[in-house]
Amino acid sequence: MRRPAKRPRDAAAGRIGQNAPDIWEHRMGDYRVTARNFSEASENRIHSDDIARRYGFRGALVPGVAVYGYLTRPLVERFGADWLGASASAVRFHKPAYEGDELSVRLAEAGDDAWTATCTNADGTLLAELTTRPGEVPPARNQAAFAGAAKPPERVDMNWDTVVAGQPFTPWHWQITEDGNRTYAQQVFDDLAVYRTAAHPHWLLHIANRALTREFVMPAWIHVGSEIVFRELLKVGDTVEVRAVPLEKWERKGHQFVKLYLAYVRGETVTTEIIHTAIFRVAE
Repeated sequence: MRRPAKRPRDAAAGRIGQNAPDIWEHRMGDYRVTARNFSEASENRIHSDDIARRYGFRGALVPGVAVYGYLTRPLVERFGADWLGASASAVRFHKPAYEGDELSVRLAEAGDDAWTATCTNADGTLLAELTTRPGEVPPARNQAAFAGAAKPPERVDMNWDTVVAGQPFTPWHWQITEDGNRTYAQQVFDDLAVYRTAAHPHWLLHIANRALTREFVMPAWIHVGSEIVFRELLKVGDTVEVRAVPLEKWERKGHQFVKLYLAYVRGETVTTEIIHTAIFRVAE
């Protein structure tokens, strides 16, 4: 089902917070921002210099969900809450962003009612791209995917044997608080006024990461991409049930991957669906 996309406008006019105007530079369709790594102290040590270098990176990786947050800035500035409440998107991370990288985010029409936001570094290397169709809301997936016997709730080491496709996680509830929403907006230097009430997409995608880390101990892992459907607008004050189930796992070039399906449910309504793909075991 496709809802008519609204014409581009300054949909999210206004600002919130103090730091973002000095961080973001908007010039002729380009948005420039300095990448920051707010996850240095997280359990995922791929966000630390020493472990990231051990795997061949030049330093700690900026979280993919933060890069996604950067990519959403021009979309929300253009389409406002309409995009946050009705859109289908796919984000893919090609190369890592590092602390202090000067990033350029560009939004362009891609034809057939689609738009693409790209993120490049100062060398012009494509780091990530987000393709989206504003107003497009495909039918929800069959929620019977969550009907099976749930994984025992205790955290276990994430390895090939403990990841079971089709075994759902125990559902949990997440409240979108004003303080939390402000924090996730500030971490990507996003001061758009729409986030006084609307849940920030950076936080929405972070919850997909949280669904994994609630269930597994994951010392070093990498988010490689997500498909996101916003079916209804989530707002500050909402409480949603988070449902998650691994769909599949596979191995390629020594890396072990997992694909997770998540549904955020407010009352009886699926508001958000995410297909979340990550490398849970990085090749040595």
